Amino acid sequence: MARNSTIEWTQVTWNPVVGCSKVSEGCRHCYAETMSRRLAGMARADLAAGRNPGRKRHYMAVIDPRTGDWNRTIALVEEALDDPPRWRQPAIVFVNSMSDLFHTDVPLDYIRRVFAVMNECPRHTFQILTKRPEIAAQYAPLLDWTPNIWIGTSVENALVTHRIRDLVKIEQASVRFLSLEPLLGPLRRLPLGRIDWVIVGGESGAGARPMEADWVRHIRDQCLARGVPFFFKQWGGMNKKAAGRRLDRRVWDGMPEPNKVLTSV
Repeated sequence: MARNSTIEWTQVTWNPVVGCSKVSEGCRHCYAETMSRRLAGMARADLAAGRNPGRKRHYMAVIDPRTGDWNRTIALVEEALDDPPRWRQPAIVFVNSMSDLFHTDVPLDYIRRVFAVMNECPRHTFQILTKRPEIAAQYAPLLDWTPNIWIGTSVENALVTHRIRDLVKIEQASVRFLSLEPLLGPLRRLPLGRIDWVIVGGESGAGARPMEADWVRHIRDQCLARGVPFFFKQWGGMNKKAAGRRLDRRVWDGMPEPNKVLTSV
């Protein structure tokens, strides 16, 4: 299928849940909150003009119209559960770019429904990224982790490296990965045992906090020493395209091999 995501390490975004709440410094300038604010405004404009806002209506439920911030409500987008089976070509799919599948307010029964969709689509590779790996680890024995389901956690600074300990408890996953984005400080001793992939990126957009090159190099060198694929996503800043994604004169695009299982549709 055609790529619909500008995120360099995936091809397609799939959002069976929208809405979130902030848990650490990496959430301060949340791109999903900014995009949700825009989509909620578009939905209100559609309604005011007598148009059907479609799935955009869910964003009105998760954004406070007065402040434009998350209102701590989670919306389950049940119609999205029908999407992956319709995608005939194999795709790498980022699950919940606009939320966190393992948010405390997402019911276990609904998470099971999301997993059932992923189980039924072995031609796709699903990348789940969570800031709540402790919940993912708690639920892991109750879910069906087919080989096409990857699980990762976000680690923006040394204060949240404990998330890695929870991530590696999820032995059922075929791939466990780290998203060190936005990288807000050095990570000198990353516990990379049982980690299959590392992504690094700087913060982008208004108010972006700077990332030092030596932080990135040190992480890269740790990955190279351990044989862990390393992916450098971006330098970030106000103009991330201008800043680019080269580190020491090259692009680093390491990643595990996507799931290659094909089935008839």
